[in-house]
Amino acid sequence: MSVKERMTRIIQEQPEDSSFEEILRELAFARMVDRGLEDSRANRVVSTEELKQKIGAWRK
Repeated sequence: MSVKERMTRIIQEQPEDSSFEEILRELAFARMVDRGLEDSRANRVVSTEELKQKIGAWRK
């Protein structure tokens, strides 16, 4: 499915009374999910332990 087709499908799935901002939010969310899946497939991930350590370092 092309990007244009995917965007069209997402837009068409929204309620008729959706605002411009709501539709943009849905499109952005779909892109974030796609990027996360791409990162996961490419093994660009961080373990839970690594994340806990990073968050702990931010709090200091």
